[in-house]
Amino acid sequence: MALGLGALLAASATAYDIVKWCGALYLLWLGIQLILHPRQSFSTTQENASAPQSNWFIRGMLGNVLNPKMGIFYVSFLPQFIPAGQPLIARIFLLVTIHVVIGTLWSLTLIMVTGYASRLLKSRCFIRWTDRLTGGLFMFFAVKLALSHR
Repeated sequence: MALGLGALLAASATAYDIVKWCGALYLLWLGIQLILHPRQSFSTTQENASAPQSNWFIRGMLGNVLNPKMGIFYVSFLPQFIPAGQPLIARIFLLVTIHVVIGTLWSLTLIMVTGYASRLLKSRCFIRWTDRLTGGLFMFFAVKLALSHR
């Protein structure tokens, strides 16, 4: 379906303009809503205390393992760093291990920093400011999209 829509948009300037203007109007509407009606707090899904809690580590790990981009990355990017004549499997395993360690350290750093910053991130003032800033960016992108040329 996406290929058909892409072919239609490539072939028809009118169809392209309609989709462009619809996208620009939608971004503008989202931006105005965020500026005029910012949230007072982040909604949480923990409203029902009897609901089973998800294991976020398992969900994140499955999201990475099942992501086809990771496999494409390992197959297309990493082999170029293996010198000719070196054992392929051992070197790929080493590079994947380095990638996993760096990703884990980065994720742990983000978890620790956001843990300490959670009071700021949950404050009403910060949430309203973030929503208004995001609304302004949406409006900027709407204008940029509307003024763009094919």
